[in-house]
Formats: sequence, structure tokens, C-alpha cells
Amino acid sequence: MIKKKKNFPGKFITQEQKLPLMTLREVVMFPKAIIPLLVGRDSSIKAIEFALDNYNKNIFLVTQDEPKLEKPTPDNIYSFGCLARILQMFRLPDGTIKVLFEGLKRAVVDPDEVDFSQEVPVVNAQTITEEDSSNPESEALIRAAHQALDEYGKINSRMAKETILSILSLNQAGAIADAVMPHLKVEFQDKQAVLEQLDPFKRLQMAYAHLQGEIEVFSLEKKIKTRVKKQMEKNQREYYLSEQLKAIHKEMGREHDPKAELDHLQERIKEKNLPEQAEIKALEELKKLRTMPPNAGEYSVLLNYIDWILSLPWEEIQESQVDMAQAQKILDDDHFGLEKPKQRILEYLAVQSLVEKMRGPILCLVGPPGVGKTSLAKSIARATEREFIRLSLGGVRDEAEIRGHRRTYVGAMPGKVIQSLKRVKFNNPVFCLDEVDKMSTDFRGDPSSALLEVLDPEQNYAFNDHYLDLDYDLSNIFFITTANYLHTIPAPLQDRMEIIKLPGYLETEKTKIAKDYLCPKQLEFHGLSPDNVSFSEGSITEIIRQYTREAGVRNLEREIASICRKVAKKLVEQNEDKDKKVKISKTSIPSYLGVPKVRHGEREDKPLVGVTNGLAWTQVGGEILLVEVALMPGTGKIEITGKLGDVMQESAKAALSYIRSRSEIFGLKPDFYKEIDIHVHVPEGATPKDGPSAGVTLGTSLISALLNLPVRNDVAMTGEITLRGRVLPIGGLREKLLAARRAMINRVLIPEGNEKDLEEVPDNVLKGLEIIPVKNMDEVLSQALLGTTPDELFCGRGNCLPVSAKLLKEEFRQQTQ
Repeated sequence: MIKKKKNFPGKFITQEQKLPLMTLREVVMFPKAIIPLLVGRDSSIKAIEFALDNYNKNIFLVTQDEPKLEKPTPDNIYSFGCLARILQMFRLPDGTIKVLFEGLKRAVVDPDEVDFSQEVPVVNAQTITEEDSSNPESEALIRAAHQALDEYGKINSRMAKETILSILSLNQAGAIADAVMPHLKVEFQDKQAVLEQLDPFKRLQMAYAHLQGEIEVFSLEKKIKTRVKKQMEKNQREYYLSEQLKAIHKEMGREHDPKAELDHLQERIKEKNLPEQAEIKALEELKKLRTMPPNAGEYSVLLNYIDWILSLPWEEIQESQVDMAQAQKILDDDHFGLEKPKQRILEYLAVQSLVEKMRGPILCLVGPPGVGKTSLAKSIARATEREFIRLSLGGVRDEAEIRGHRRTYVGAMPGKVIQSLKRVKFNNPVFCLDEVDKMSTDFRGDPSSALLEVLDPEQNYAFNDHYLDLDYDLSNIFFITTANYLHTIPAPLQDRMEIIKLPGYLETEKTKIAKDYLCPKQLEFHGLSPDNVSFSEGSITEIIRQYTREAGVRNLEREIASICRKVAKKLVEQNEDKDKKVKISKTSIPSYLGVPKVRHGEREDKPLVGVTNGLAWTQVGGEILLVEVALMPGTGKIEITGKLGDVMQESAKAALSYIRSRSEIFGLKPDFYKEIDIHVHVPEGATPKDGPSAGVTLGTSLISALLNLPVRNDVAMTGEITLRGRVLPIGGLREKLLAARRAMINRVLIPEGNEKDLEEVPDNVLKGLEIIPVKNMDEVLSQALLGTTPDELFCGRGNCLPVSAKLLKEEFRQQTQ
């Protein structure tokens, strides 16, 4: 956009002229153009009146670059505008005026000289008179423009033929461009660019390009209209044929009587046990139907709506006899373990047997994939003798999936909740909302917010579906939601559910599940029987340890299925007797499944300096976590590697600070750290690791390396360390103890605060483990380091200071109390 007035040499003739200024919004005035405008701004009306009274109807029209501005400033107007004459003016009843302007000449002003503080700004406009020159290239462009304009006139019926003929009579490039641009639907910025182009040839090039673009747009519009017209003709033809078909059916006596159909609907409404509000609504819609012809478009919509009301189980409750023993047996037969959710279901059944009506519970089963959340919901339905509904919410991002569409939309339907109830025909099923943590949000709404009403016991007795627009009672439904993670579920939604966490299965539990459930299931599926194939307990354990790494049992089932397929293939290929017994042992597993796919952490063969067995929790179970520390001459740097998270790195720094604060007690120089570099590494560097529970392990490895004392290789530990050396409680104790047992660890050091959690650990996991609760690092070191009695631990190893042994013993005794 040109903002400064300039001098125009050569073929341009300029002349200064004082004129009142009027700004235009999204309109660009061109020379020789005649444009009618509706003017409503007070400043513009005053400028027009001022021009009529004082300037012989002449006015300077310039476009503002921000159309929404009511009061533009000098920075908001273009330099180039048009000297125009007011041909006619009409005042309208609403106060606006309709003005007919005729463009005369291009003109340019200096925006900085425009004073908008005046009631009517008067500017020194420099009008431009151009001398058009002719050459072969210009002649060719003029002919092309004439042809394009002729084509444009044929496809654009809104452009008058007289206008086209008048433009075709022009033979100057600049004049043609100025005449064409006002009739094109292009952005005002593009028109302004053409106005500011003083070279006639280039100006016509720009106008020609815009004209070609408009021709393409009009051609596409014509194609679209033709296509729509053909579709309408097709629809009319189909309607005509359908009416003929109705007439044929009528002659043959096959036509349905609409009145009889509506009478039948009224009988159904009276017979159906509907709530008062629903019955009134259905009768109102039926009344509308009676006054409407059957071929009306709204007829089928109303008919479908009434049918939905009559098809829902408003008061239909499925009766069930509460048998606690039978329910317990069903739950135990279907799932091994999972005691907490089973206990909660039995509690609900017990209360149900004591009260006539109670609101259905809303449970949220949270756990890793494959632990049996969805199948547990099915078992709950069996145990309570109710219908089962499963609705997967994974990837749902439309609120209408839950609450339906309003009837104003074409093809509207109720939400999935109401649709599911229509399908089961009872109002008290077990309703499983699967993968509730995987919903998302976009411009169509937030389905998790829509679920708030469904899962809130204080609201769901009057759930309002958008399609039905009636209150529907969902309080009798037993809602169960499942999720893998809690952090992706909005807090208000979590607050409405009772969270039950399903931890991953222990190795012993997986073995039991495989032996009692998975193996028989896969043998039957593959046409085998226990008489054909038998799995030893060692073989199942080998599959779990060496070929799967998961919290659930899905991959375990796949591996068992793989063995069954290979056994079936072998029996068929070798034409062996199907009664032949095939025993799957631990040693034969690699011949069926190949080399082991999973490697678990193992303890060291002998005690080493700076190497400690830690215990880590993962979603797929516990793991041994080796922590290694190496010392080198240096300047006090500490290097931490192994893809450790922020919390774990902070634990390493806290452990080092603890050692520095007790350097005298450990027999180290106060500035020992300035003469060495410390490297802390946790193997399996590609695996991310984080959490505070490795604090005591990091501290033990550091002290072992600094004192040159080996760490016992049959001891593992877990716990968070503080700067004072206290050992704080951690989570995942059950899985960590199983990992220690699998790695043949004999002794495990746990925080004293976790001693109460041992009650939830199965006895077969604790078997063979010596569990030692500890309160502080002194107790940890005395159990983990070889030769760590008080005399040996504080004997002045390495770079000791001369310290009283009696004082050290006394401090050690106080720390351990």
C-alpha cells in the first residue's frame, strides 16, 4: 500500500486540487465508473453535503484499509483514491442517503496531511491524467481482454449487455482495466492494487488475471447448479413413480390405512406403562400426526419419535433372586484374584436383598490392559442375573453420542445410552462404559461432560436425552466404567465414580490363571484336549518369564495358542494318533516359541563395590534395578546416566548430600568430593526410569564406592531417602517382592512405613524372603555392606580423619534407635 504522495514524471500529467475527503469501506472507486452507494456515517454524509455546496459536486473518494473502523486515522487510509462527481442523491426514511458517484480521475494525497479532527477533511489531491500509448503487445492484451469480457458476459447474467458493449468499445488498456474492475467480485485490496498501478499495460494485465479467475468461478457455479437440477429432477421422478406405485397398491387392496395405524399407536400408548410426562408428550405428537397428510416430510419424523417413546423400557425391571453363594461362585469361576471388586459386588447384592429399592452403584475399574476389567463386568452381569450392555467410548468426541441429536436435525437419533436400553428391553442392566479414559474433545462438544449427568446418582434419575427431550430414569442401572489411566479422566467425572484399582497379576496368579483357564480354553479352541496336550507348571512359568512382559494375560494366552497350533500341525502332518499324549515341559518351550523374547534383571554373581540391587515397579510388574557407581580422579563433577527422570536424579543428589553431611562419621574428608568425579549409572539405558523409591539404593552404592566396601549380592532394597537419612515409604511393594524372589534374592530391605502392606502380599510371594523393615540409612548400610558393624563401618577407611571411635559408636547407636 502506497502511503506517501509522489511526483509523476514523463507521460503522467498531474494537477493539484483541493477537495473534501470521504472514506469508503470495502469499495474502491475507479475513473469512468458509475457506482451507487448507501451512505450512513455522519462524517460521510457531511462530506457529501459539503461537496455539493462548496466544490461543485466534486469529492475525493479513498478506501480505508480497516473496514470495521468507524473513525479512521491517517494511518488507515490509502494514498491513492479517485476524484469523483456526485450525480444524484436521495435521502431515505431511515436517515441514510443513496448517492450515485461517477469516477473522474485518479488522485493521490499524503495521508499525513489529512486532518480528521475537522468536521469535513479537505485535502490537496494531486489528480493524474495518463497518456495511453499503443504497441503490438498492448493490442494483443486488449483483444484477449475483450474476448474474456465477452465470455464473462455470457456466463454472468447479472452484468447488463449495455455495460459489456460499452467496455468492448474502449480501445485503451488503462481505460478497459478501470471499467472492468468495478464489476468483478474480488477483494477490495486487489482492486486497490489495480487502482495504484499507473502503467496502463500492467494494470490491464492485473485486471485480465482477475477476470479469468471470475470466469473459472462462474463456470464451476454453473456446473454445480446443473448437477443440483438433475438431482432434483431425479427426486421428482422418483416421487412420481412412488405415487403411481401407491395407486397400483390401492387398486389391489394392499394400501395401509393411516387412520388405523394411528389408532393402533394410541392403543399402544394407553397400554404402555409410561411416566405421566412421556404419555402426555406422546399423545400431543399423535394429535399432530392426525392433522398431517401421510406424505408430509414431518410425518415420518413424528411417527419415528412416538415409536422410540413406546419402545423404551420406562418401568420394565428385570427381576432377579439374590443368591450370595451363587454370585460368589460365578465371580470365582470367571476370574482368579481380583478380591476387592468381587467384595464390592457382593456387598451391593447384600444391601439389595435388605432394601426394596437402591440406586445402582457406579464403579470405575482402573488397571493395565489385559487384567480382566471388561470380562469382570460381564461376570457381574451374570452374578446379578441382569442383561449386559457394553459401550466403547474409545475415540468418542461427539457429545451427541451420549445425549443424542435434537429432532430438528435430519436423521436425528437418541444417544447410545437410550439406544442400548431399547435393545435390552430392561431398565436395570449392567452397563459397561469401556475405555472411559480415551474420550476426546473437539468442536462437537465434550462427551466426558455429558457423562457427568449419566454417572451422577443425584442427577441420573432425570437424564434428559436431546432427542427424546424427556426425563429418563437411569438410577436403576448398574454402571461400570473401565480405564487404563486415571489422569486422563476429568476430575469432576472421577468424583462421581467409585474407583477400584486392579493391579497387574503376579507371576503366581498368572500361572494359576493359565493352568485353570487359558490352557483348557485354547486346547478346546484348537481341537485338542487335556488328554492330547499337558502343560507342566514349569513350562507355564517359563512362558511368563521369558516370552511375555505384561500386567495382564493376553500375550500369555497368545503364546499358549501358538504352542497349541504347532502341536495340532504336528499331529496332522505326521498322521499321528490324536490320543497321543504331548507333554509341554520347560525345556521344550524354545522348540515351540523360539529364543526367549524377554530378559528380566538378575543379581550379580558375587558382592561388588558400588553395585546395589534396587527394586522397581512397572505397569507390567516388578523388576530388579541395578545401580552402579564408579569413582575417578577429578574435580567434583557428578554424572548421572541411564535415562533417569527428574525425580530419580534428585534422589541421587539427595543421597550425595546426605553422605557429605556425615562425611566425618563415614571417615571421609570434608572436601572428599572435590578430588573425585562420581558417575552413577542404571543399566538398560534405553528404558526410562523415574521415581523416588531408588533413593536408598543410590545412597548405598555411593557409600560402597566411597568406602570401598562391597554390597551383598543377595540383598535388594527399596525406599525414598531424605537429607537426614530417613527411609520413607514407597508403593508397588507386592510387585517388587515378587521381582526379588524371581531374581533369587534372599533378603529385602523395605521402609518401616511399608510393614503394614505385607498383609496384602500373598504368602507364596513371601516364602523364602527375609523382609527387614528399616527406618534410616544406618540400618540399611549395616544390612547391605559387608563388614558393617559400627566398629568396621566407622573404622577410618580410605581418607579418614582421626575421630574418636567411642564418639562414632555413640552416634551410630543414637541413629539406629
